[in-house]
Amino acid sequence: MENKICSYETLFVVSGNLAEDAYVALKDKFVTLIGENSSDVTVNEWGKRRLAYPINYITEGYYVLVNFKSEPNFPRELSRVFGITEGIIRYMTTAKEVKAASAVAEEVSVEEVAEATEATEA
Repeated sequence: MENKICSYETLFVVSGNLAEDAYVALKDKFVTLIGENSSDVTVNEWGKRRLAYPINYITEGYYVLVNFKSEPNFPRELSRVFGITEGIIRYMTTAKEVKAASAVAEEVSVEEVAEATEATEA
């Protein structure tokens, strides 16, 4: 049976009360975990930001956005690890919408028709 690979995006917030080295260690732990279980990993660190509202009396957090491709069962395991790790105050993983090959082919043909029409009108 063929393994299905999907694109995901996860955003997690590390407590702003942690020291800089503790934050880096926690971030590296999750980036390594994601890298070992997925492919096409891109990490976008947003840095330390003020939270919209206090969470357990914490007012600031380090935001990290990670995009990756993996099998559908890995995000469930990732959420489990986020939930039991101290220092993570919020996390969310979402599946990215992927266009079907037929929809991409249809888009290309529509663009080609538009370009051809513009070329003949000129």
